[in-house]
Amino acid sequence: MPAVTVDNPLTLPRVRRPDLATTAVRRVRSVTTAPSGFEGEGFPVRRAFAGIDARLLDPFILMDQMGEVDYAPGEPKGTPWHPHRGFETVTYIMDGAFIHQDTHGGGGTITNGDTQWMTAGSGLMHIETPPEELVVSGGLFHGLQLWVNLPRKQKMTAPRYQDIGRNHVRLLTTPDGGALIRLIAGELDGHQGPGITRTPITMIHATVSAGAELTIPWPADFNALVYGLAGRGTVGTEQRPFGLGQAAVLGAGDALTLRAAESQDSHTPALEVVLLGGRPIREPVFQYGPFVMNSHIEVAQAFEDFKAGRFGQIPAQG
Repeated sequence: MPAVTVDNPLTLPRVRRPDLATTAVRRVRSVTTAPSGFEGEGFPVRRAFAGIDARLLDPFILMDQMGEVDYAPGEPKGTPWHPHRGFETVTYIMDGAFIHQDTHGGGGTITNGDTQWMTAGSGLMHIETPPEELVVSGGLFHGLQLWVNLPRKQKMTAPRYQDIGRNHVRLLTTPDGGALIRLIAGELDGHQGPGITRTPITMIHATVSAGAELTIPWPADFNALVYGLAGRGTVGTEQRPFGLGQAAVLGAGDALTLRAAESQDSHTPALEVVLLGGRPIREPVFQYGPFVMNSHIEVAQAFEDFKAGRFGQIPAQG
């Protein structure tokens, strides 16, 4: 169960339902199923965007669903120190906790609805580890990491760190209260999320109650992606079946729609989704491992700068 919730969504501001007679609702271009793998020191992930044409993802690079996993004592794992350049990482923890530290002074613990937004920009090193108490006790862990590209003119910007606590997430609902909308970044129907983005995007985590519909306006100049975190339902006006571990790419339009199935299981009583949209950058992308640049030459330079220690010094461990 996501940590950020409310007893009665009808107490929240409501997002208008577009007039479908005058609105172009986006149709489904594709639905893909994320393959499973392991990241860092061995924590399980689903590669949400695997198999999707990169041109349809722009400005997003990749997204991993971390867990959902119920660790036994001693099992929680993280990532070792590693570099990044040329993009932003967004780490959103729904259940459990992660500790972040980087070579530009950013860091802290993110847990139960918190988001850590790191602009790697010109380059830094960072590490993500579970807190000691989670390693000792085990427990539930579920999160996301999203990579957002930066345009050429901002790839070498100074690194920046945003800690978006769960209490700062903008909570909204639909006219009938059937969906809880957590607006993490960007704008939705005049409401603004707390995340400050260099690349214009919108990021939402929505819980859609069994049998309920979520139909919301969406910027026509943004792309639109829907990813299933839990539960099942349909997406698009054509009611394409959709659920856990699946990514739907939507076509052109200025609204999107999805519906939760009437019957959900006891573990996931609602459809949980991430909604993503961004204004495409439309520049060449050359990604190699932790570097996202515009050319092979720029990635080679990133490796040289990394090896020369220009991404900062790893702090001594006390």
